[in-house]
Amino acid sequence: MKPKSLKILAVVLLLSVVAAIAAGQSMRRGHMRGNGMFGGPMMGYYIHKLDLTEAQQAQVKAIMTKEKPTIQPLMLQMAQGHAQLREQVMSGSFDEAKVRDLAAQQSQAMTELIVQYARTGSEMVQVLTPEQKTKLAALMNEHEQRFMNRMQGKTPEATPSQ
Repeated sequence: MKPKSLKILAVVLLLSVVAAIAAGQSMRRGHMRGNGMFGGPMMGYYIHKLDLTEAQQAQVKAIMTKEKPTIQPLMLQMAQGHAQLREQVMSGSFDEAKVRDLAAQQSQAMTELIVQYARTGSEMVQVLTPEQKTKLAALMNEHEQRFMNRMQGKTPEATPSQ
């Protein structure tokens, strides 16, 4: 991957984590059920690790509620595009022009989604204290390192920080 792609991936991961925190207000820690970007199994982990106050959780939830109408259609568009690409693969006949058209549509939708994630994430990070921001950065760096190790085929035993 290119360094710019890695940065974009890191931002998307960061925003996903912060978005997951928003849905955690009414859920018990350790019993999280995923529902896309508004939840996930790691949500309780980050809520616990960042030690968000009830007020912070409410602020993050309000941000997500405000942004959901913008983000949800983009997520649906991505899912529909993925399904159309899968249909092309499974059809048995390759139509390069159609696949290129679908890829261009997916690219545009992903661009818009990344912009929305960045906007939303920026708002949510402002809710955190400086200490929480530092913790979140460290958690995200650890997560990114584990991801990179997996991408390079390294096993968890081969990584020194685990």
